[in-house]
Amino acid sequence: MLPFKLIYSDDYFLPIGAHVFPAEKYKRIHDRLLASGDADASDFVTPRPASDEDVLLVHTPEYVHKLKTGTLSAREQMELEVPFSAELIAAFWLAAGGSILAAENALHDRVSVNIGGGFHHAFPDHGEGFCMIHDVAVAIRRMQRDGKIRTAMTVDCDVHQGNGTAAIFAGERGGRLPNVFTISLHQENNYPALKPASSIDINLPDGTGDDEYLAWLDNALSSGLRQFAPELLCYIAGADPYREDQLGGLSLTIKGLKKRDELVFNVARARGIPVMVTYAGGYARNVEDTVTIHSNTVIAAKEAFGKNAA
Repeated sequence: MLPFKLIYSDDYFLPIGAHVFPAEKYKRIHDRLLASGDADASDFVTPRPASDEDVLLVHTPEYVHKLKTGTLSAREQMELEVPFSAELIAAFWLAAGGSILAAENALHDRVSVNIGGGFHHAFPDHGEGFCMIHDVAVAIRRMQRDGKIRTAMTVDCDVHQGNGTAAIFAGERGGRLPNVFTISLHQENNYPALKPASSIDINLPDGTGDDEYLAWLDNALSSGLRQFAPELLCYIAGADPYREDQLGGLSLTIKGLKKRDELVFNVARARGIPVMVTYAGGYARNVEDTVTIHSNTVIAAKEAFGKNAA
């Protein structure tokens, strides 16, 4: 039994047909963790969908209305880059509920993993890049609204910059202390073309490998945590910095990606910061590599926060 909860539902599956996004990865991760003995059935908790009220903490009423009534324009549907359907809306609302539940669990278990979510390209008034609504932002705003946290930090290790995250929390950087501090570590020459400023952006050159990546991540975490004291760390653990990823151009190995996870967890554990994990992208030529990378994130959390951890 794990010392923390994994948030999962078979209904995380995105009904998008043949697509570069491997919608089946969520169930495969669930099944892999059970088959390997790294998790028991009792470790998994089924989420409820986020409420519209939750989603409206981040997204505009006009956008939510368009989604719920199926009245997105052709351009808005094109920007999503996934085929729009009522079933897709249900999957995204459920993923947001999963991130809310992961945040709640992390606050009392030190860490929790949503085997889904991380849809960091969604903006308040539109979706982009396979992302309809921003589940991580919804979870943060729900925790803040309920008085469970005041401050949060996002650490985005997807290969693509978290443009939606940066835009949603941009207003909190001005002249006053922010409530949400955003870090994005990503490939510079990759989607999105326009990258709104995060609190810290690390624009990595093509072909960056394990050692250089880990050094930049360590520096970003150290710098961010010198400037800001989060009560919750939201780790967006994309699998797409992998060297065999179809939509990435970095050169991390599977071993290097696990070291990445270990670094984030060990820094958070040492500082007593709860960690909520979401999975974001992963488009390896062999989907089993993506499953391994995401499963390793759970194993790294177990090693960092297990009973034998210092």
